[in-house]
Amino acid sequence: VQLQASGGGVVQAGGSLRLSCAASVRTFSTYAMGWFRQAPGKEREFVAAISRNGGSTLYADSVKGRLTISRDNAKNAVNLQMNSLKPEDTAVYFCAATRTVWGRVMDTTQYYYWGQGTQVTVSS
Repeated sequence: VQLQASGGGVVQAGGSLRLSCAASVRTFSTYAMGWFRQAPGKEREFVAAISRNGGSTLYADSVKGRLTISRDNAKNAVNLQMNSLKPEDTAVYFCAATRTVWGRVMDTTQYYYWGQGTQVTVSS
């Protein structure tokens, strides 16, 4: 599985960005997908996850109500709509794929495949 993340950039606080992740795999719908982020000097942290059919989503408390994860299995893609961005959202964002049980989708160690990351910078 190869994952290609895109859509990062520089935006002012309060602005929006839309991240996309394209997967090169025929069995995309068998993977739950997640977004994680890593700020300089910090550990990689969970942001959001979406189930195989898109029916369930999960968010970190810090992004609830501002970020929305979605997927299109016909296009092998997962997206992260980011609104009301804050300077503390600045990080490299990674998409990742897993076949773990839903209860463990926040755990970075459960993800088998990772994209290369895309930088999001929010200026104050």
